[in-house]
Amino acid sequence: MLRRHSAREGGILSLAQGIVHWSPPEEAMAAALRAMSDRDTSSYCPDDGYLPLCDALKAKLEAENGLKQSEVMVTQGANQAYMNTVLTLLDQGDKAVLFSPFYFNHQMALQLANASIELGKVDEDLLPDMQWFEGALQKGARDGEPIKMVTLTSPCNPTGVHVPPETVKRCAALCEQHGAWLVVDNTYEHFTYGRVHHAPEADHIVNVFSFSKGFGMMGWRVGYLAYPPRLRHEMLKSQDTIAICPTVMSQKVAIGALEAGRDWVLERVGALEESKALVRNALEPLGTANVLGGSGAIYMMARLGEGVNDAEVVEWLVAKHGVCTIPGSACGAPGFIRVCYANLADEDCKQAAERLHIGLRELCEHGMRY
Repeated sequence: MLRRHSAREGGILSLAQGIVHWSPPEEAMAAALRAMSDRDTSSYCPDDGYLPLCDALKAKLEAENGLKQSEVMVTQGANQAYMNTVLTLLDQGDKAVLFSPFYFNHQMALQLANASIELGKVDEDLLPDMQWFEGALQKGARDGEPIKMVTLTSPCNPTGVHVPPETVKRCAALCEQHGAWLVVDNTYEHFTYGRVHHAPEADHIVNVFSFSKGFGMMGWRVGYLAYPPRLRHEMLKSQDTIAICPTVMSQKVAIGALEAGRDWVLERVGALEESKALVRNALEPLGTANVLGGSGAIYMMARLGEGVNDAEVVEWLVAKHGVCTIPGSACGAPGFIRVCYANLADEDCKQAAERLHIGLRELCEHGMRY
């Protein structure tokens, strides 16, 4: 059925994958052209990154994020940055907290390391529940099974919720108090829509960053870590084993992106408001109270209703209405769908939103009918 449907006029439109619809800045593409004729582009660079990019990142981190003491490591995307961190900080069986709903790649990285995953609670606004978290830290200490690492995604994928600075600071303070590492995924640092983003810095904190979303560099695979210098030797072991070093060509493109700068990104992020409104309206049949997120990152989550199988709904929306979303069960949130509003531009986004609205209205009024 899905194969037949994909041949229909207009094909299948995706509001699923977490990407942006724009391409990298002109400065980045010009850097790619120059890099093609550079001899060192085809060579290894230092394990932790091409030195001119590392220097540029340290300047960026200090100027934009207030991080002055952190070491820098460039990776093949933020996913590898997180995997390096997991391998560096955790031994088999160590307890790690993921607040649920969670980014599924974080869960898979922890599973690969055979860590013991404890799913953290969130409040009604999908923000980390600090009361639960403090209790979990205390219980772990009492039981002799301390929490070793905590992951905070800010702004959050999959929830689309901006995490206020006071929540980040509280989480950091509790981790320090109980001897736990805090890993903050800042992939969506630019996607705060006028709100303040906070990346904390301390000797127990690792920050993950990415070029993929803000600069539209998904396929170039450039992420980076800002981490305490005392971890450098262990981080290098993970880096050398997984990638040896990041792709030099991509790192030169990243330097070009930094030349275009934060304002280039924020101009495009600001233009997402129309797409966000279109997608929010598409989710309206589910009820306003059941639509969450939109204050950060590029997502919204919507509650489907009591007893509704989210995976079946996602398959039905593709097959019947030609629009793709993500089942919440993939992110630890069964009964929800996750929708991205940044991956299609203009008319494609409008058409995808119309299909989603029609499909959800049918679901609410008549159920899934083929």
